[in-house]
Amino acid sequence: MFLESYSNVHKSKISFSRQQASDFAKKIADDFNPLHDVDAKRFCVPGDLLFSVVLEKSGLSQNMGFTFSGMVTDGIELNFPEVITDSAWVTDENAKEYMKIEVSGDNTLNTAAINSLIRSYVEFSGHTFPHILVDLMAKNKVMINPTRPMVMYENMFIHLDVLDFTEVKLQLTTPTLTVDGKRGKVTLPFDFISDGKVIGHGKKHMLLSGLRDYDQSVIDGLIAHYNDKKAQFCK
Repeated sequence: MFLESYSNVHKSKISFSRQQASDFAKKIADDFNPLHDVDAKRFCVPGDLLFSVVLEKSGLSQNMGFTFSGMVTDGIELNFPEVITDSAWVTDENAKEYMKIEVSGDNTLNTAAINSLIRSYVEFSGHTFPHILVDLMAKNKVMINPTRPMVMYENMFIHLDVLDFTEVKLQLTTPTLTVDGKRGKVTLPFDFISDGKVIGHGKKHMLLSGLRDYDQSVIDGLIAHYNDKKAQFCK
């Protein structure tokens, strides 16, 4: 499958180099979060890459939940479940847990359905900033720390009424931001659309830290920097 070039397999364990993880973020998810830059001090493998590997290995179930409990850095060899009955974990050789997966309902290994959902979801997920997040911050009169923008993936849940599709798109419904002091929680609800019909829905949660008063000029600078990074990469 298409994820082979974004991961390394050694004796059934999977790891990611900085370059592979960064390329996935930028080329597949269109995500230029600085945490995924090759030279980032606090480098983190995109949660969407872990999500994608799970689907490729164990298939797509009607109901799936993904909860992240640790940041994956480059070179860590991970154990991904081959088959998930009710719940399973992505762990390292020391049994440290990085992600919990919960499933129920029917399951499919259909490559077309899985690849379409992966690509649609990670592209949707990668466009959180500035497309969605800036509007939410402006409405709540807060913003992330411009020098250390911390936006972390917390969990995501999906439900599909059917699994017999070949192409699917995601459509955002009503996003929200709940602020508690210097921390915030973003909720991104979405629908799955196939052949013009809603065939399911999902919800993604992200955590923000280091919030401060909203400053449009600072936000404009962040957006300009983000867009410049994207333009330089796409040259």
